[in-house]
Amino acid sequence: MYELNDIVEMKKPHPCGTNRWQIIRLGADIKIQCTGCGHIVMLPRREFERKMKKILEKAEK
Repeated sequence: MYELNDIVEMKKPHPCGTNRWQIIRLGADIKIQCTGCGHIVMLPRREFERKMKKILEKAEK
């Protein structure tokens, strides 16, 4: 399962060309930030789980 500050890959790449996103907020909505350009997107948890492909890096404890 994903946690705060994990780096995830989404099914569709961001228009800037990067497909690495950092989770910066968890709750009913999940906020992710593009690691390439810094763009922030907020998605409902259900939509995020549907669009997430895999976890690339786990956050350090």
